Amino acid sequence: MLRREQGIVLRGFPFGEADRIVVFVSPNQGQLRAVARGVRRTKSRFGGRLEPLTHVDLVLYQGRNLPTITQVSVIEPFPRLRNELDAVLVAGSMAEVIGKVVVEGEPSHRLFLLLQRGLQALENGAGGLDLVASFLLKLMDALGQAPALRWCAACGGDGPLERFSVAGGGLLCVRCDSGSSFRLRQGLTAYLAGLATSDLSGFTGGDGPMAGDAVGLARRFVEFHIETGLSGLAYGSLNGG
Repeated sequence: MLRREQGIVLRGFPFGEADRIVVFVSPNQGQLRAVARGVRRTKSRFGGRLEPLTHVDLVLYQGRNLPTITQVSVIEPFPRLRNELDAVLVAGSMAEVIGKVVVEGEPSHRLFLLLQRGLQALENGAGGLDLVASFLLKLMDALGQAPALRWCAACGGDGPLERFSVAGGGLLCVRCDSGSSFRLRQGLTAYLAGLATSDLSGFTGGDGPMAGDAVGLARRFVEFHIETGLSGLAYGSLNGG
């Protein structure tokens, strides 16, 4: 049985002598794995179209096990992501975290569109730590676990909001603080709230003064709630360090 899907390539790994298993994020199928037959041979007819961070249209043959790719055409190649190191690092980090949260076989429209918008923003010249932090905050919102940045995560009250708890879901008022929270740098709460609602295409790489704190906290929040580390989001690797 043949079926059609679209997806963004997250990664691939060898399978047998000449084949490759390619992992996509698809709006309809979530994390999708498919076999590209003979793609590791020099004369493969579509190997170059299955590079990571490529948005493709696929025709798949569904056999007993993994589907086999029979046709592939490129929708968006994102060529800038192949040539600029900073863009490659940020795009790779986006793909890593999406790959950790998208579930195989479950529709993931919001997460697919978030990754697509992130890659389009990078392709059009956006970048920087503010972009990464904004992407992570939007990711948690898509998962239904956005941090509370304007009210108390425990009681819903509006203040005074002086502490932040990663485990507790965001800001806490004095009455709800159980001692596991910490005080944020002054102005960081409003800064994070702005990043959470900003358009990804608006980040030109001129990071604000709190960008490092913002991406560090966003990363910590994501890692705690998805219960896994994010190696590609190390501050130094995204900041040239």
